[in-house]
Amino acid sequence: MAFYDGLFRLLGLEDWCGGGASDAPLSMADLLAQSNGEDSAQGAFFPFPSLDNLNESCGNLSQTRDLTKGIEDGFLAAKPALKSVLDPITQPLSWLLDGALWTFSATPWFIMVPILVAIAWFASRSKPVTIFVAFSILLLAFVDHYDVAMQTLSIIFVCTGISIVLGVPIGIAMSKSDRLQRSVVPILDLLQTLPTFVYLIPLIFLFSVTESKLYGIAIILYAIVPVIRLTDLGIRLVDQDVIEAANAFGMNSNQKLLKVELPLALPNIMAGVNQTIMMSLAMVVIASLVSAPGLGVNVLRGIRNLELGVGIVAGIGIVLLAVILDRVSKAALSRVDMTHKSH
Repeated sequence: MAFYDGLFRLLGLEDWCGGGASDAPLSMADLLAQSNGEDSAQGAFFPFPSLDNLNESCGNLSQTRDLTKGIEDGFLAAKPALKSVLDPITQPLSWLLDGALWTFSATPWFIMVPILVAIAWFASRSKPVTIFVAFSILLLAFVDHYDVAMQTLSIIFVCTGISIVLGVPIGIAMSKSDRLQRSVVPILDLLQTLPTFVYLIPLIFLFSVTESKLYGIAIILYAIVPVIRLTDLGIRLVDQDVIEAANAFGMNSNQKLLKVELPLALPNIMAGVNQTIMMSLAMVVIASLVSAPGLGVNVLRGIRNLELGVGIVAGIGIVLLAVILDRVSKAALSRVDMTHKSH
């Protein structure tokens, strides 16, 4: 006799429930209990009235597995329509990722390394940072991890660039409209708290594993949040006295944004860019589960095949890339801060 038989009898629902006899398949808890040779209800003095527990007394009530199956069926039913809309919109992302991967891989190291060092110097104007970048890249090449490091770097460049191009305008729009901010913040909270593996689940159903946009979309969704939040925050923190002075000079909205608000908010925006770069790198490793190339593949290989050395060397390579990107972006942020204070 199930625990809640009396409840349905008291409510007069015994006939509707089918006399308390449920012909539904076993719940997951029951299946696990059977496989372990245990009683699933053992020790449950007052079980919580969950769907599975209520289903034992009333077969017309759904089980939890019915809920999960309904979500899956609904997603699969909507898949053709979603795919027909999303495929043409996201196809340029595949082209960009494939093009960047080819460019970084096909360019000889004696050309690519000086280019990356020059970018580091232009962004940071710091000799220690530039020397560290050159040393780290050459070290990765010395241990035959140059190619996979360039693959990871190419994905980060594309996904971070798109995150900035999309995120900064969204942040600007949020700073101008409290209603838009209230509607977008819950979405940003969801994207920021959703476990990284969960990003991949719907995308695997929508796109082929061989398509670059599969992992590109996951990386962008995961990494775009900081640049949106900090752009919004930076513009909202601009001193109102400065805005009033701009109004007094007769500036229109576009002039105020481009000549006053964005320059003053630039330190916050650059801090958001730094966090976006770091989150892109973190997601690249997870995305190796769905065919993203680069250092993450070697980490995954070390886990799957229990190859300790392979995993550790690839992990150190990821750390070096993270430090490179962090140091260069922070040095660029420091330059922006100094320029901002000098003005």
